[in-house]
Amino acid sequence: MQTGNLFTGFSTPSKGEIFETLLACKNLVIERIVSSAQQSPCSYQQLQDEWVILLQGTAELEVKGQTIQLNAGDYLFLPANTLHTVKQTSHGALWLAVHIYPDNYCRPSLDD
Repeated sequence: MQTGNLFTGFSTPSKGEIFETLLACKNLVIERIVSSAQQSPCSYQQLQDEWVILLQGTAELEVKGQTIQLNAGDYLFLPANTLHTVKQTSHGALWLAVHIYPDNYCRPSLDD
């Protein structure tokens, strides 16, 4: 059994983001992401589906040319291969990301 608390045991980076894998099981990976307010826009186009929820703070993303404002409690589903850019986040923005990898894909392990 694995237990923890999403709101403790981390620090906010002075720049960029910190990604921490909380659970990796079969084709599912759950991450906690902590963002600083000082980061360059970062684009992603992933092989896996991703569902994210912003637990605290604010964020601005661009998905398929559309600007999306997120506040605490807002969530978003990003199908595989969807180009998205994290344009701006508040200091200490806290995310929970659920990655669903294709069945035939070898997902990263906790050691990666």
